[in-house]
Amino acid sequence: MIRLGIDLGGTKTEIIALDERGSELLRRREPTPAGDYDATLKLIVQLVRESEIELGKRGSVGLGTPGALSPASGRIRNSNSVCLNGRALKDDVERALGREVRIANDANCFALSEALDGAARGAAIAFGVIVGTGVGGGIVVNGRVLEGANAVAGEWGHNALPWPETAELPGPPCYCGKTGCIETFLSGPGLALDHERVTGEKLAPDAIAARAAADDAAAQTMARYESRLARALASVINVLDPHAIVLGGGLSNVERLYVNVPKLWTQWVFSDVVDTTLVRNFHGDSSGGRGAALLWEL
Repeated sequence: MIRLGIDLGGTKTEIIALDERGSELLRRREPTPAGDYDATLKLIVQLVRESEIELGKRGSVGLGTPGALSPASGRIRNSNSVCLNGRALKDDVERALGREVRIANDANCFALSEALDGAARGAAIAFGVIVGTGVGGGIVVNGRVLEGANAVAGEWGHNALPWPETAELPGPPCYCGKTGCIETFLSGPGLALDHERVTGEKLAPDAIAARAAADDAAAQTMARYESRLARALASVINVLDPHAIVLGGGLSNVERLYVNVPKLWTQWVFSDVVDTTLVRNFHGDSSGGRGAALLWEL
């Protein structure tokens, strides 16, 4: 049987098909219908059916989604794609496809993919981090996703930024209703807003990173970002003590993070040595879909 994995994102939805050995058979990407739950559900079903027709085989289906299923209601909660919140996405997809579907937080799917055969392969404890439009995290221990009693394990993006400086208080407002969440500082939009707040200049996150080598204002923005990322990850290390931290999302492509952040985090980690490694994802933006497909290995 083939394994189908769907990465449901805020801007794009991608399906990947894997064979029994984990080799990719098919990949297709479509824009996510913005703010439209019914159209999103229709797209998921369409991608599954069209993929199975093309491959001539029926597959298992795994779905990675922003937010998570509430243990109390079975409905999506905490999604920054707010049209999903309060919706019985798992039940609706299963009803439409006529089969069981496994569903997990998108960051958990990313972490699982990278821990099983990606950048964190062989790490007993891996923390997968998404730094893009939002900030998410997933924990994999000995090849298994750790979800926790409340299904929020790894949601570091909605903790407060640790060891804040005076200028960082009270922090920007977050869609979750709090202020000063890690996500508001470390997401791509958070980086861009910080640069605009200090300089008055509107730049995309990748442009800020690219200009940092030659532009002092951009360099200072990146230095603030690196300090915040180092503090946030140090607090994770102090609690979880992972062997590897894997970065995903658009900001994972900023090469200087892998050099500068580990140099900085040592001052906040409660140990005389930090052997945790910070690595770039191996599977790129395919990791979410691959991890969703691999939910059927568990």
